[in-house]
Amino acid sequence: MSGRGKHTMAEGLDLGKCFEIINNLTTEAGRLIARNNETRQDFVCKSGDIDLVTQTDQDVEKLIMDGIRQHYPDHKFIGEEESSSGGGVNKLTDAPTWIIDPVDGTMNFVHAFPHSCISVGLKVNKVTEIGIIYNPMLEQRFTARRGQGAYYNGKRIQTSGQKELGKALVTSEFGTSRDEPKMLAVNENFAKIAKQVHGLRVLGSAALNMAMVALGAADANYEMGIHAWDVCAGDLIVREAGGVVIDPAGGEFDIMSRRVLAAATPELAQELAKVLTQFYPQPRDD
Repeated sequence: MSGRGKHTMAEGLDLGKCFEIINNLTTEAGRLIARNNETRQDFVCKSGDIDLVTQTDQDVEKLIMDGIRQHYPDHKFIGEEESSSGGGVNKLTDAPTWIIDPVDGTMNFVHAFPHSCISVGLKVNKVTEIGIIYNPMLEQRFTARRGQGAYYNGKRIQTSGQKELGKALVTSEFGTSRDEPKMLAVNENFAKIAKQVHGLRVLGSAALNMAMVALGAADANYEMGIHAWDVCAGDLIVREAGGVVIDPAGGEFDIMSRRVLAAATPELAQELAKVLTQFYPQPRDD
């Protein structure tokens, strides 16, 4: 497992201990999600018919945050449910900050479709040090520590190495927002991409889409409209698996921009970026 070996210290923080704590907390939270995924869930709409929240989202986020606070009372959090209930996203600072999506793929979850996950990243000095994506229904655990590689259920993984768009399996999403300008861009991209790639998949979880790129099961993933908590862990896991994460227009990735493009290789990333119709979601996360 990637948490073994020499413990790295950042700002006097034992990252090996942090990894162990969050690994255990995601296991505990995963049991809660898996148990509740056996039946269709009640939900409420946050901002529209598609943006959903369940009691499980809130329970999982509380379990993880309370568990971290027991060890690190001064750590900061940026979490999906905390942000939606508190009226905005906490500003990312240099302080150790846990970025949490308690159930990524809530639409799948409320339908008992077993493709959703917990996604947690830890940033220290604005650098992601730890990433975990865990789908408890299918027992898929993706983990990474900065500089120590990416792992799937304890085994080292790497991206496919694919460089050609025409041979690439690409993932994306419709997203939770259905406003017209965004949907025009989404549909235009699906129409363009479908003609140029080997295959296109919409699986319903931004974090798991990125994990599939790291695993080598998909070759690229793009989405405009995600949030920091959807992509923080996935960004590190993809890069530690040898892939690249950039802005969908081809520039540097900005975790607060609500835009992401992950790919097996820099060549594939840039080829895909050239094809995409761009959309810039507002407001940004920061």
